[in-house]
Amino acid sequence: MNKQELINTVALKGEYTKKDAEKAIETIFGVIEDTVATGEKVKIIGHGTYEKKFVKGTSGKIQFGDRKGETWTTQDSYKPTFSAGSNFVNKVNVQ
Repeated sequence: MNKQELINTVALKGEYTKKDAEKAIETIFGVIEDTVATGEKVKIIGHGTYEKKFVKGTSGKIQFGDRKGETWTTQDSYKPTFSAGSNFVNKVNVQ
């Protein structure tokens, strides 16, 4: 499902206009992104937890090709993560 399909589905199931559904979706995801970017968790009981995780940089040597033996490095960084909640996991596991 892409973003437009999500908007259409929310509009249909929630009996909203597409414009209102799009505004709600944009607002919800915007708040989640802004909150996680500050380092705070967003925990939605039953759905899951969004958070910011630290990833330590790594380094190594190129093993093959013309640049064999050269070293490479990646910088320390942060990445957004999502851990599914129990209700979400149970719904996905239904067969």
